[in-house]
Amino acid sequence: MGLTAREVVDLFEKDPSARKRLAELLVAEPDVRLAVINAVLRDVATKSDINELRKEMIDLNAATKRNIQELRKELKGDIQELRREVSELRKEMSSNFRWTSGTVITVWGATVIPILLKLVGLL
Repeated sequence: MGLTAREVVDLFEKDPSARKRLAELLVAEPDVRLAVINAVLRDVATKSDINELRKEMIDLNAATKRNIQELRKELKGDIQELRREVSELRKEMSSNFRWTSGTVITVWGATVIPILLKLVGLL
């Protein structure tokens, strides 16, 4: 009876020095070493990957700055429009207050003053 693959794996799990020796033997083989390097390289960022990412970040940063500047311009325009509308409302309220005050004084003068004069005996 031979060893099964599971038993071999169990033996390697129990013996760290045997695992290390197996790894050294596998890496010593050029074909195995090349396969391991290729497998690892897929997950490693290269200088060109980093430079590409840097360019993307710079472009994103520039686009973000442009968007912020556009928003600032829009906000300034909206603030100016609000100031203009508030100014117009103040003028309208001032005009309405004058008309209302004039009307109240006229009505008061036309009704209350004659009554007071009549009470005082001047009319």
